[in-house]
Amino acid sequence: MRPTSSSIRGTVTEAVFGCAHERGDRPALIDLGAGVVYGYRRLADEVTRAASGLVRRGARGRQVAGIHVDNVAAQTLAVHTVIAAGGVAAPIASRSGEMGELLDRWDARLLITTPGLAETSVRAADVSRVRQVIAFGQARDTVDFADLLLLTPMPLPPLDPSVQPALQVEDGGVFTHEDLIWRMCELDKLVALEKSDVLLVTWPLTCTLAMTTLVGLALMRGSLVVIAPELASEELSATIHDFGVTVLALLDGAVQRV
Repeated sequence: MRPTSSSIRGTVTEAVFGCAHERGDRPALIDLGAGVVYGYRRLADEVTRAASGLVRRGARGRQVAGIHVDNVAAQTLAVHTVIAAGGVAAPIASRSGEMGELLDRWDARLLITTPGLAETSVRAADVSRVRQVIAFGQARDTVDFADLLLLTPMPLPPLDPSVQPALQVEDGGVFTHEDLIWRMCELDKLVALEKSDVLLVTWPLTCTLAMTTLVGLALMRGSLVVIAPELASEELSATIHDFGVTVLALLDGAVQRV
């Protein structure tokens, strides 16, 4: 019998990465745009070690962390790192001129970015209450995400999934750990993902809640996620063939079996 939302206990981190180590180096996430591949063990290890690094650097529970990145792999890693550290992940899709105001509204003290967006992110941090900017790579006036992995590990905070906020979206909605797990399981009633599935996601980064839900579900079930944001129609068939895609998330929001 497949687990349901009522039978899955614990945090988003436990639900999504609870079986990651036994899956070992099996591919978990391939981001074609960013040119990166993560295996299950590496992805889970980087999330937990980086979360520990955030806590060691002073991140507080329920603190909002803005996430302004340019690829899904970075967004996935950032979202789950913040959630594992007991914070509230807040992906940003707004135009750069509105970002400082958004960070202030959320009272965010942390911003995670990518090198190509680092300059814009640092400017937004300067006009908000953000205290540190972390980048996936070296960038001026930021902390390299890789440095978090080098800090002495420390225990992650205990979280109550029924009340602990996990995700903040720009329209003001806040989702607890239980809320996100429920959304994953409701989606799974439609797509019934298995570890043998290969999921191709063509959604843009702006679909933050949908992306977090779908990618989280796929990782929870042990599927392989292939990311190709806004893939051109003429490249779709070749990509499906090359990766043996079995489930497709289309630009119109539909998720369907191939």
